[in-house]
Amino acid sequence: MYYCSALQFLCTSTSLISTSSFVVPIGVFRSRLFGDVSTRNGIRMVESDPVIDLELPSPLILGSGSFTRKLILKEMGINFDLLVMPINEKAIGDRSSSKNVVELVSLLAKAKGDHVAETIASDAKIRESLKGEEWVVLTADQVVVQGDSILEKPESIVEAKSMVQSYGSNAPKTVGACVLTHIPSMTQVSGYDSAQINFNESLSENSDDLVDRLLSDNAPILSCAGGLMIEHPFVREYISSIDGTEDSVMGLSKDLVLKLLKELKQKLN
Repeated sequence: MYYCSALQFLCTSTSLISTSSFVVPIGVFRSRLFGDVSTRNGIRMVESDPVIDLELPSPLILGSGSFTRKLILKEMGINFDLLVMPINEKAIGDRSSSKNVVELVSLLAKAKGDHVAETIASDAKIRESLKGEEWVVLTADQVVVQGDSILEKPESIVEAKSMVQSYGSNAPKTVGACVLTHIPSMTQVSGYDSAQINFNESLSENSDDLVDRLLSDNAPILSCAGGLMIEHPFVREYISSIDGTEDSVMGLSKDLVLKLLKELKQKLN
């Protein structure tokens, strides 16, 4: 129930303004803090916003529609507005081998950041809706690596089931990159993080059932790299351990975000 309520909150708490090229929730989905550390709706709130603490432009602009990244920023106490600018991801990077994975996710996260930044710089209406005269944009990308293969978002239920079935015998690894772009200076900082998810062998025999249960619960598995949704309680039943952090697997390392915010502040000084 925690997963479903969190997903419904993240997907229904925005007011959308759309055009042919972008979707902008204008200032409605903005994480707000209410005092001391506490838990609300299963989400741990923190005492202060690290972006504000570092005297960087706030709210942060999140250039990602990922509900897990929204959740992670909320857990970190970071106020943000959403500005999603789709790009042709398939036209960027080399997917022939997992040896290229860090370069791939870094190129994609940077391309997303550049696209958002260029749009803000060139579109007066968007600048007016976002308020202020300078902004920090966060963009990210993640893929799943298994052996020498790079797994992105499954294109069908059949492909998702095939991916999930293999995880019981061959542990997948997530590799994600994050880019912060300051506007108008266009100063950028970037980094990557990875984690390995170790599943019980029984997953191989029960993968079809698991995917069907996820679908019946309206879980958007086709929107997740490798069809992985470790935050869902159905998937947790099969996880034996994680080498790394859960937030990294979910698409955004909190430690990496904090590190990059500090690096950006130093660059701007």
